[in-house]
Amino acid sequence: MMPHPTKDKPMDILLRQDRDHIAHLTLNAPDRLNALSDAMLAALHGTLDQIVDDTEVRAVIIAGSGKAFCAGHDLREMQAGRQAADGGAAYFADIFARCAAVMQRIQSMPQPVIAQVHGIATAAGCQLVATCDMAIAADDTRFGVNGVNIGLFCSTPMVALTRNIPRKAAFEMLTTGRFIHADEATRLGLINRAVPLATLADETRALAQSIAAKLPVAVKIGKSAFYDQAQLTTAEAYAYTSAVMVENMMVRDTDEGITAFLEKRPPDWSSSE
Repeated sequence: MMPHPTKDKPMDILLRQDRDHIAHLTLNAPDRLNALSDAMLAALHGTLDQIVDDTEVRAVIIAGSGKAFCAGHDLREMQAGRQAADGGAAYFADIFARCAAVMQRIQSMPQPVIAQVHGIATAAGCQLVATCDMAIAADDTRFGVNGVNIGLFCSTPMVALTRNIPRKAAFEMLTTGRFIHADEATRLGLINRAVPLATLADETRALAQSIAAKLPVAVKIGKSAFYDQAQLTTAEAYAYTSAVMVENMMVRDTDEGITAFLEKRPPDWSSSE
């Protein structure tokens, strides 16, 4: 894949490469284990905002360079924030709010986002994995919300984690700082599956290609409904998703897709976004 001609971030802290309707983003601060620094969060949020309106992109992959996916917040940068007159309170509030905004941007954007994970994914890095719509990891990857080991409970990562795995398992990870390996992460539902490192990129891209081949407007409608209905009661969710199904049925290319299936021919989705 060739780098996108205009969308690489300053200092290459975040790389973007587009091919076949897939945007591949690489966290590129290997000397800091791809920490979610001020610059990384700004680059990631800005790029995701660009992708939202890019109708050529139908799926997104987020990976890390070097030996790790992401080790969470940049602790050296955070400690430097303590030099402010308020001891860093305003800075800490800002960095956590901006991190939360990135996580929410991932789930609110129309394109599915897949984490391609290797090495370690810790604290806010584990939060990023849990936030992505799907995740594939190398089979030797370790995951942790281990802030408690240094006196900082991973309260914001907890939000995404407890929406992915059983509560008791999440609470054990949060209170003990224990790392789990990819096989346990798969069993708990934190990731979709674990694969050998040698095939990680190919397996992740194959998943993204499968999504990119689908009708974009259907995936867009479905992703939004997926997260919205999860916040409702069962009765509310059925009422809401019934209305979503009607909306989807009224799309011209959905009509074409169903007709093509019944006529045993490929659909003509040439009018699709």
